[in-house]
Amino acid sequence: MATMLEYIKTILQKVSFDKKLFEKELKKAIGLLIPEEVKQLKSWCYEKFSNLYLSILNRCFYRRRLA
Repeated sequence: MATMLEYIKTILQKVSFDKKLFEKELKKAIGLLIPEEVKQLKSWCYEKFSNLYLSILNRCFYRRRLA
């Protein structure tokens, strides 16, 4: 059985063609996961998507730190 984190990774890969949809799903994912999973997701996202969506990643994960 896949974990929530693995499910979220799948969703993000599937929506990565659309900037707005990617950001929406990433924000939702960050809100659903526990802090340790968010750290894992952050590392994975920067590895996979920093070439496409660096500004979105910085914005979404920076907000998480401030909350």
